[in-house]
Amino acid sequence: MSRAGRSVRDLLPSRADVDLRPRTLRADLLAGITVGVVALPLALAFGVSAGVGPGPGLVTAVVAGIVAAVFGGSRVQVSGPTGAMAVVLAPIVAQHGPAAVPLVAILAGVVVLLAGVTRLGRVVTFIPWPVVEGFTAGIAAIIFLQQVPAALGVTGAVGGNPLRVAVDSAVAAFGDGPTVLWTLGTVALVAVVMLVLPRLAPALPASLVAVVLATVVAQLVGAPVARIGALPDSLPLPSVPHLDAGMLRSLIGPAVAVAALAAIESLLSARVAAAMPSPEPAGRRGATGSATVPDDATHRYDPDRELVGQGLASIASGAFGGMPATGAIARTAVNVRAGARTRLAAVVHSVVILGVIYLATGPVSAIPLAALAGVLMVTAVRMVSVATLRAVLTSTRADAVVLVVTAVVTVAVDLIEAVQIGLLVAAFFALRSVAKAAAVHREPLPGPAQPGDEHIALYRLDGAMFFGAADRIHAQIRDDQDALVVVLRLSHLRLVDATGAHALGELVADLERSGVTVLVKGIQPAHLPVLTRVGVLDELRHEKHLFADLPPAIEHARSHVARAQAGAGAMTRPPAPAAVAAPGNALNG
Repeated sequence: MSRAGRSVRDLLPSRADVDLRPRTLRADLLAGITVGVVALPLALAFGVSAGVGPGPGLVTAVVAGIVAAVFGGSRVQVSGPTGAMAVVLAPIVAQHGPAAVPLVAILAGVVVLLAGVTRLGRVVTFIPWPVVEGFTAGIAAIIFLQQVPAALGVTGAVGGNPLRVAVDSAVAAFGDGPTVLWTLGTVALVAVVMLVLPRLAPALPASLVAVVLATVVAQLVGAPVARIGALPDSLPLPSVPHLDAGMLRSLIGPAVAVAALAAIESLLSARVAAAMPSPEPAGRRGATGSATVPDDATHRYDPDRELVGQGLASIASGAFGGMPATGAIARTAVNVRAGARTRLAAVVHSVVILGVIYLATGPVSAIPLAALAGVLMVTAVRMVSVATLRAVLTSTRADAVVLVVTAVVTVAVDLIEAVQIGLLVAAFFALRSVAKAAAVHREPLPGPAQPGDEHIALYRLDGAMFFGAADRIHAQIRDDQDALVVVLRLSHLRLVDATGAHALGELVADLERSGVTVLVKGIQPAHLPVLTRVGVLDELRHEKHLFADLPPAIEHARSHVARAQAGAGAMTRPPAPAAVAAPGNALNG
């Protein structure tokens, strides 16, 4: 098979994706049922939170869950609607209506699919940790704030800044005592069950139990709270959403933003899952007999194939009238902890939700919206790890600033712009750190002192000679007024870019014009091309002023000073010592 053929084959499903041995099959079935039970209330809640209703949330969990499981790059990833995607979709729904969401899903899916085909999956590894944590904290805050209207029984509060919507909802609910008390009581009941039940009975799905309990109580006492209402009792037939040129132009921007979020969230989720330990018997036994490291075959993932799978999942979801899908870290974590071994577990999770659509839409339609709001509020709080935030905020001032800026921009402006701004702030601090690490040191001359050595300046350039440090290094060397000869040691430079090389060339030219002879020692082979192209070597007075080793350079410098002190007039070009290296010699000494 050709290289191109193998490259395409790597992005497609294979026989190794599913292991049907009895023990593995049993583990996948149990894990899939567990995740399906956990995902059901989340799928309902995220559909409502996005403004499209619970139906598209269920459709997305079923269709996208199966497609991403089959075509994605992770064996344990579970995909579907997520809180971050609901955050992005809410303003799109407010501006263009719910009918635009399936079209956005298809357009975004095409973009993500192309990103996978063109092998852009590794890009996510360049996102710094503080940006990821700030982004997560911001999303958690938005999810929580978006649930305030439902928690207070206020309807119609969609779109706009989530903080303002939450405040306006609180003002609107003031004075409506009975309704507010019922909805807040429902939220409190759900929150208490979700927080307490895992401690009492860890094996039970706390979110589902909480929603069922809240629904039963609301039905028994006739609570005046809004319910989910009618749900589809079957999957809709696939169709292509209506598209015209004007709508396409208006949705291209939102679709690209959705695609960026889908790619980032899915790859981050797969990367986190890859580091999670599997329970016995899936992982390798540690000293205590329990799994202490992730099982490589199970947790290994292909980022490019993951993008292909997520792109196809969003396209399929949109064709069935659903939402854009992403890998969901919460459900993926449940899947791993439940012992999932292959993609079959994620498929089973979708089949469980599909069974609800066909068999249990009546009971599900009676769920109070406030109960789903409570589920999402607790989920939002759990998204933020206090220990992780403390670790980032106390690590360095730069990391703390990056996290805070990313979180604030996520809540106040936009999710995608938050990642972009976070990356820019992180890049600024990183470049500043590299620039600070760049230094120039004046060193004593090696060997016994000789007359005239005070007129020889030996400088060692460390770190990086790039645009952030070039001017400072240039000024420090140029201001030395005592030298007749300057020797530049470049063998310790780790980085030289075009700006740094240009500044170095200007430094050499300035010194030579002022009558100071410049000798260059130890250019690394990796730096020689850029220094040559920029013209640094052309600024030297003589081509033999380039050295591989320090002793010949110092000897040459002393000969220049001796001639000047002997009254020989202007500095001449004496013959280079035998050990002097020409530009073509090895220059990494």
